[in-house]
This record gives sequence, structure tokens and C-alpha cells, in this order.
Amino acid sequence: MSRHRAARVAAGRLHGLRVALLATGLLMAPAAALAAQAAAELRGRAERVVDGDTLWLVPSDGGRALKLRLQGLDAPELCQPWGPQARDALRALVQGRELRVHVVTRDDYGRLLARVADAQGRDLGEELVRQGAAWNDGWHRRPGPYAAAERAARALGLGLHADPAALTPREFRHRQGPCVPG
Repeated sequence: MSRHRAARVAAGRLHGLRVALLATGLLMAPAAALAAQAAAELRGRAERVVDGDTLWLVPSDGGRALKLRLQGLDAPELCQPWGPQARDALRALVQGRELRVHVVTRDDYGRLLARVADAQGRDLGEELVRQGAAWNDGWHRRPGPYAAAERAARALGLGLHADPAALTPREFRHRQGPCVPG
């Protein structure tokens, strides 16, 4: 049997297993669940700000708190320079305010990736980047949604852009390793 045919047979068996698991309810349909979450529009209030790009949101409808990561930006880790300032900047933007959340998808850590706005429609991710509290997060050579806001913050030397030694979280983790909790 050729490698190509063997791969097709294996893929067919895997598909059959998935169908059987779905039929018995042992496997959730991830694509359908993700599509439903991706279309979600939520309103709520921040229960807790974890760091400069992550918060817990309590939905206005009374559901359980949801862990959100703001999509399109990357804020410093709490253990790195500018990390506490980034957390405080996000806290100042969300504290005591009604938030509008557009859930886009889930990340590899199970957090909902979302665009978050205040009641007036101001994109809080863009505001964080504009203040110099976070970097625009491009992907695969795409500029990212907040590239213009980052250029403006860099030109004005705002926040972390005032520090020529500031490292993106990716660079920081590569050099220092992950933050140690506690």
C-alpha cells in the first residue's frame, strides 16, 4: 500500500472514530462550539484585571465570569519592566465601566480572545497601544489592528516606548524564561 493510500485510510478511520464519539456524546463538536462563541457579543463588567491584556468579565446577564484576553495586542508580562504599569492602565480603562465584548475565538490556553470596548464604543485594545501600555500584535508579517496607534505612541515616546530596552513579551520569555508565579 502506498504512503498516500495509507494516509487516506488512516484519515478515514479517524473520521469514523470522531463520528462515533460525536454520536455517543463523548466528543463535543469543536467547530460548532467555536463558531457559536466567535459570534458572541457580550456585555459586562471586569471582575479582575490579571495583567495588561487579560481580565475576568462578569456578564451582565448573570452568567459565570469569563477569562478574556484582548485580541490584537501584547502587553508586558507582570514580572517584566512595564508589566505592572500595563496592568494598571487596563484596570483604569475598565474599572467600574460597562464593557462591550466581541468574542473572536479561543487561544491555546482556553481564554476567549476578544475585542473589548467601553459603553461609548472606544476600543480599549487600541487605547492601551496608543498609551504605550502594550504593543500592536501583528501575525505572520501582517501589521495587526493597532499598527497606527503603536507608530503614534513610538513617535511620542509614550509608556514603554520611552524605554529603548523594553522587550516584547515574546523576546522577554526567550531571554529570561517564563515568569515564576508568586
